[in-house]
Amino acid sequence: MALDIPRIAAICFDVDGTLSDTDELWVHRLQRILIPLRFMLPGKQTRRTARWLVMGLETPGNWGYELLDRLRLDDEAGRLINAVARRKDEKAKPLPVIPGIPRMVATLQERYPLAIVSARGERTTLQFLEQHNLGTSFGAVATALTSAHTKPFPDPVYWAAGQLGVPAERCLMVGDTTVDIRAGKAAGAQTVGVLCGFGSERELRRAGADLILPTTAQLDEILLSVH
Repeated sequence: MALDIPRIAAICFDVDGTLSDTDELWVHRLQRILIPLRFMLPGKQTRRTARWLVMGLETPGNWGYELLDRLRLDDEAGRLINAVARRKDEKAKPLPVIPGIPRMVATLQERYPLAIVSARGERTTLQFLEQHNLGTSFGAVATALTSAHTKPFPDPVYWAAGQLGVPAERCLMVGDTTVDIRAGKAAGAQTVGVLCGFGSERELRRAGADLILPTTAQLDEILLSVH
């Protein structure tokens, strides 16, 4: 598959594993938990085991969130996440940004309107954007409770496209998991899967990604190469 670049009029980005290096954060946390058990692990490799566990949880985690959405319990789950976030220290460490993302965003926003389409809560999404000076780069921010249904339903992609004044089929949805690709495809958008997050290349290809990149930070090189 290949992108029809001239067709792209706006770009929608997931956050976790796409703009934020969230998987490495979880790997680090899980690795610390596994240290006392390293004698039980193959080659005593705590980091390799932690990363394998994080990657393995991606598919059932997405399935669980989709189930909540279908049961119409996603609003309650989203409110609980926001309530937990409010209880955390306001000076908590920022979510790490994937290397090269600020440069990539600055380059692309000169040519395309940009949006966030995330299943993360609104509070932590806006905090991440503000902490890395990305808040003004995005003309629309869709989070867990923005639409009646979240990814993998197309609702947040439609909403973001409407906010940007662009038909959904002329958007590009960029994400690291199958739910990102499925949401984009369901909205008629083109999709890019990235391998800097939770998803595997096999899963992203199976979901129908039009292009797969090692990291989101390479997207500007691809899109601007035809100009």
